[in-house]
Amino acid sequence: MEQHNPSIRDEALALLRSGSTNRAVAELLNVPRGTIGWWLHQDRKQRGVQYEQPTDCPACTGRGIDRVAYAYLLGLYLGDGHIISKPKQHHLSIFCGNTWPGLIEEAESAMRRVMPMPRTGRRNRNGCVEVKSYTKHWTCVFPQHGPGKKHERPIILEPWQQEIIDAHPWDFIRGLVHSDGCRNMNWTTRMVGGVRKRYEYPRYWFTNVSDDIRQLYTDTLDKLGVEWKHCTRAGNRYNISVARRASVALMDAHVGPKY
Repeated sequence: MEQHNPSIRDEALALLRSGSTNRAVAELLNVPRGTIGWWLHQDRKQRGVQYEQPTDCPACTGRGIDRVAYAYLLGLYLGDGHIISKPKQHHLSIFCGNTWPGLIEEAESAMRRVMPMPRTGRRNRNGCVEVKSYTKHWTCVFPQHGPGKKHERPIILEPWQQEIIDAHPWDFIRGLVHSDGCRNMNWTTRMVGGVRKRYEYPRYWFTNVSDDIRQLYTDTLDKLGVEWKHCTRAGNRYNISVARRASVALMDAHVGPKY
């Protein structure tokens, strides 16, 4: 490691103790970040200070949460998201189809709006992009996290989560549809004047194996006046359909197709 003047080290530590970040101090003093980090580690050790990772977690700090972003992100998490929480690895992952760049951007933006401090990133996978945010505090704002798959355990919202959804129901519905749903065109035929004609009509689908998550979806649709029905396939009622013209118009106005 390059030797530096002790006065530079003292100046760096004074800045760090006042709240400056390692990056900012390194750039200001033209010292490698690794060196700054080592100085900080040694200083804490000498002073007997236990390091605690800084956080802006709303649940732990009492900071107000971006309720609109949270309602949308909760929908994404319940659909195609999961949290990994291990001793040295904590992150929230949302999986987005790589054909929808707008969805990828919105997922990352929602993460940053709910908790701006944690680092975010993207990882290309087969046919999709994993949008990730790194902090163990995602388990604080998504208490539905637990061992195993979501459909194998109860998914029950906390009162404060339900309050946010009640205030921003369309953002929650939008997150669910953007994760485990779609808007597509169905078609049917009928006889008109002795001639069989083809008709096309839009429909929204939502598919999720969890009974609890489907119930959250349909309960919210009921409150919004959206008509829906179960569509059973292979004996399973995993699919929720919205096909009535007025209801599709409502979904188009507030949700829309993925992009």
